[in-house]
Amino acid sequence: MMDISARNIEGVWFGVACQGEEIFATNFAPDEKSVVDGLLRAIPFEVSFQKLETPTPFAERAIVTLKDVYDGKGVSGSLPFAMRHLSEYTQKVLKVASLIPLGYVASYGSVADVAGGSPRGVGRVMALNPFAPVVPCHRVVGSDFSLVGYGGGLHMKLELLKRERRGYTSEREIAVDHERLRVFPVEFVLRKAGKG
Repeated sequence: MMDISARNIEGVWFGVACQGEEIFATNFAPDEKSVVDGLLRAIPFEVSFQKLETPTPFAERAIVTLKDVYDGKGVSGSLPFAMRHLSEYTQKVLKVASLIPLGYVASYGSVADVAGGSPRGVGRVMALNPFAPVVPCHRVVGSDFSLVGYGGGLHMKLELLKRERRGYTSEREIAVDHERLRVFPVEFVLRKAGKG
């Protein structure tokens, strides 16, 4: 049985779908219905679920982590995401995206260079990311640092990135298996959007 939990924190709804201490989906939205609907779209179709009025202690910890990511804070540790029902390619793309550090962005093309496939394929995975914003699909941008695609809208993508600015000035490379993922300061995107 899948447990669906949602809670309003400071005017934003955060939700999690989990079985025991394994997370199948996370979501945030301005209202409870949107959060729950997003969670239900992300869980496997054949799984029965129940909506809990009060989150379990595990779900509450996950919701607090979602709020921290939403607020642009660094998160220590990781959440136990259930991915075995996802395709191997989706898992690879989500793994690469999860390694983009706070304060940085990567292009769809650079994620594809590491995970395989094409920038468009990465975009499809990001559009269906069941673990937003913890797996930071909002940190994946166009090759020219333009904001491209985001389920919560480009305005929300920009807001999340503004909260994550750290004043970094130069690109980095992140080791991913035997590849290197090039990441760039969030400030590059903010300048492009006229917000830097």
